[in-house]
Amino acid sequence: MPVEVPPHLYGRWRHDPLLWLSNLLAKVAIPTFSVLMRRRRLAQPEQTRQLRVIGREIVAHDKDVVALTLVAADDKPLTRWTPGAHLDLLLPSGRMREYSLCGDPADSGSYRIAVRRIPDGGGGSIEVHDTLLPGATVTVKGPRNGMPMAVPGFGSPARHLRFVAGGIGITPILPMMRAAERLGLDWSMVYTGRSADSIPFIAEVQQFGAKVRVRTDDTHGLPSAADLIGDVPGATALYACGPPAMLEVLRHGLMDRTDVELHYERFSAPPVLDGKAFTVTLARSGTTVAVGADQSALAAILAVEPATPYSCKQGFCGTCRVRVVDGTVDHRDQTLTDTERAHGHMLVCVSRAAGDHLIIDA
Repeated sequence: MPVEVPPHLYGRWRHDPLLWLSNLLAKVAIPTFSVLMRRRRLAQPEQTRQLRVIGREIVAHDKDVVALTLVAADDKPLTRWTPGAHLDLLLPSGRMREYSLCGDPADSGSYRIAVRRIPDGGGGSIEVHDTLLPGATVTVKGPRNGMPMAVPGFGSPARHLRFVAGGIGITPILPMMRAAERLGLDWSMVYTGRSADSIPFIAEVQQFGAKVRVRTDDTHGLPSAADLIGDVPGATALYACGPPAMLEVLRHGLMDRTDVELHYERFSAPPVLDGKAFTVTLARSGTTVAVGADQSALAAILAVEPATPYSCKQGFCGTCRVRVVDGTVDHRDQTLTDTERAHGHMLVCVSRAAGDHLIIDA
């Protein structure tokens, strides 16, 4: 004999005020709780904010390097950062340039960057030197970190740290030195440059005493791998930043040292490897640009369109991203996702044409 389903299993509770209220709270509270408990990133680099210049100091005696101290224009707390991080400056001209934070990560009230004036560069450093005076404001993104420092025992198996900086390459290294000293780590450092007058923060660096060795080309000659690496023991992590020639010396000098980790950041575009010539057509103007086998697409495009946005030239900041209208891309960046590539995005600073020609929406 069929049994009728008791009505209270599916219906009576709907008329019970207490159960109705409990059900409503569950529907609202559980999704809300899940949203609140989502992980929050330490930094949200795509957000922009206004900073104000409150300090300006010449930090190389030849006057080519200026250090700027920046605070929040709205007096709200600044985003915390870790050694190796940088800021993207969105300059009034529309240029975007990135500069390493070279202050103290423990200082939550201000940021510090240092900029070398490059007369024949892309104009960004000149704009910083000429327009970012005390009281001026600038829009920034970041901070974000392209060369994070892993602390021995906390993210790195190394037991020793070696820092190598060339000239303005001191900027990401200086906060690492402070952190290593504060944590009581075993570390040493070599600082190189053309002359004592040309390297920034030399007095600040020398305060670390015997842990630091300063060598200049005019006195000691160009440094060799042995000069930069020295007698570092096994289980060493080496962090370096400087000109391409110095980084190549280090890379070759450490090829046979499997017991030394090499972490480095360059301030210029990496060399093109296994490149072949191709052409790029800029769809908006119809201009076709020839790209040499040893030349980046960005460099070729800048020759005809100087206002083309770019920053890192190394394939990780995403500033030079374009959409490919036609052609196949040889992707060489580590930034774009598979989905972004599938939708036709490309970073012209490092990626190339897989064939003979590309048409891009630029």
